[in-house]
Amino acid sequence: MAWSVGRSAPEQFQEFEVSRIYCPNCRAAMPVRKRLVLVLLDREIHHYVCAACGASLGRKEELPAASGRLILA
Repeated sequence: MAWSVGRSAPEQFQEFEVSRIYCPNCRAAMPVRKRLVLVLLDREIHHYVCAACGASLGRKEELPAASGRLILA
């Protein structure tokens, strides 16, 4: 099997965006919402929350946006 379309195999799967995660409360794979919890200088921490019951189902750490601006609200 050759990887000839666009990018090589390792580059295609650098980051995943989750759309559904198994929720033990709902007992099914449920849609999730990604909520920003904490912003640090070197990373951002997001929690995945069940769209139906609000249970926390996981977390993801990412590099911060490359805008270079700090926005205070």
